Amino acid sequence: MKISDIRELKTEEIHTELDRLRRHQFDLRSQRVTEKLEDSSQLGKVKKDIARVFTVLGERGEKDIEQKQYHLESVGTV
Repeated sequence: MKISDIRELKTEEIHTELDRLRRHQFDLRSQRVTEKLEDSSQLGKVKKDIARVFTVLGERGEKDIEQKQYHLESVGTV
């Protein structure tokens, strides 16, 4: 995902994308442990996408991103 694509999203959509990327990263790590991961470069790509999301949120002045993610997860909106 390109950073220009992320910038076009609304803040709520970016938080949803961040949650999706983290879940995907978890799945890839699980596959790596069980030796079912075919393309190990996917881990690096997901990590860079997560960093891009954090960059855009930082540009928008978002603070306490981690706390907002946990709150959204506990409420069940993500």
